[in-house]
Amino acid sequence: MQSDLFDRDHELFRESVRGFVDKHVVPQLEKWDADRLIDRETWLTAGRQGLLGLSVPEEYGGPGELDYRFRFVIQQEIARVGASALQSGFSTNDDIVLNYLLRHADEEQRRRWLPGFVTGETIGAIAMSEPAAGSDLRAIQTTAVADGDSWVINGSKTFITSGILADLVIVFAKTDPSAGSRGFSLFVVEDGTPGFARGRKLDKLGLHAQDTAELFFEDVRVPKENLLGEIGSGFAYLMQSLPLERLGIGIAAQVSAEAVLGWTLDYVKERTAFGKRVGEFQGLGFTLAELQTAVEVSRAYIDRCVREHNAGTLTAVDAAKAKLWATELQGRVIDAGVQFHGGYGYMMEYPVAKAYIDARIQRIYGGTNEIMKEIIHRDLMKA
Repeated sequence: MQSDLFDRDHELFRESVRGFVDKHVVPQLEKWDADRLIDRETWLTAGRQGLLGLSVPEEYGGPGELDYRFRFVIQQEIARVGASALQSGFSTNDDIVLNYLLRHADEEQRRRWLPGFVTGETIGAIAMSEPAAGSDLRAIQTTAVADGDSWVINGSKTFITSGILADLVIVFAKTDPSAGSRGFSLFVVEDGTPGFARGRKLDKLGLHAQDTAELFFEDVRVPKENLLGEIGSGFAYLMQSLPLERLGIGIAAQVSAEAVLGWTLDYVKERTAFGKRVGEFQGLGFTLAELQTAVEVSRAYIDRCVREHNAGTLTAVDAAKAKLWATELQGRVIDAGVQFHGGYGYMMEYPVAKAYIDARIQRIYGGTNEIMKEIIHRDLMKA
C-alpha cells in the first residue's frame, strides 16, 4: 500500500531535493565520516537551494512554508542514500532550534537570528543534557543568575548535536532553585561569547559525521536581550516543543526503515545460495513479509501524525507513540537487513552496516524509549 501523503507540489520539490542529495551529499559521505564533520559549504549549498528554514516567515527571508510534508520529503531523500548524520544536523536546526525561536523569540531576536537559518549561514544547537542529567531535565545543574543588564551562566552540557559547528546555542539553565518546574529558563549563547568553550568532539558509536560535543560555560555573560521567552518558562517551552522533535525522530526512523528494507529486498533478489535466490527461502521470506507489513502499517500512523501536526493537533502522547514505535521498528528492520546480507552486512562499504550503527541512538535521544512508554502509560492511567 502506497502512502497518499504527498501531492504534486511535494513531488516537484522532491526533484530539487534529490538533485541536491545526489550531487552534494553522496560524493561527500566517506569524507564526512573520516573528518567526523559535515563541511559548512554543504549547509550553504542547501540554503541556496531552498532546503533550509522552510518555516521561517517571508519577512525574515524564508518561504514561510508551514506544511511539514516538505520537511518529510527532505528526510526521505536523505535517508535514501543513508546520510543519517546530515539528517540529524538538518533536523536539529529546523525541527528543534528553529522551532524554539519561532515560538518564543521576540521581534528583535527574530530579525537577528532567523535569516541565517534560511541561508545555511547559521547552525544552531540546543544544550539540555548534562553529564548527570539526561532524560531527567529537572536534575540539571547549569545556572543563570541575573546581574545588572546581563545573565551570568555557569555549568556544562554534553551530547550536544552540532556542538562543534554551532553559531548559537539555546541553553536550558536553572534560574530559581526554589521554584520547581518554574525555575528554568532558556538563553541564547552566541559563538565567541567570553567564557563559552567547546570541549572534545565526542567519539560516538555511529553518526560519525554528525559533530557532537561537550560545551562549557564559565561566567558566560549574555545580555538580557538573549533570554528566550519569559523567565521561568523554560520547562514549559520544552514540553511544547518536544512533540515536533519526537515526530522528526519518528519520521527519520520510518524513512530509514523503508530505505533499508528496500536495499535488503534488492540484495536477496540478486544473491543466490544453493541454486536459488536467497529471497526465495521461506524462513527469510516470512520475515520479510512481516517487516514489509509492519513498515506499511507504521507509515500510515506516521502520515497521520504529520497531518495532525499540520493541523496543530498533534499531542505529546501521540508523538511519543510515533517515536517509540518507529524507532523500535527501525531497529528490527536494520538488524534483519544485516543478517540477510550475510557477511557483507557486516562490511562498512555496504550502507546497511552504516545504518546499523547510526540507528542505535534513535531509541535514546529525544527522550529514551522507556520515557516514551512512561508518557503513554501515564496517559492511559488518567481518570
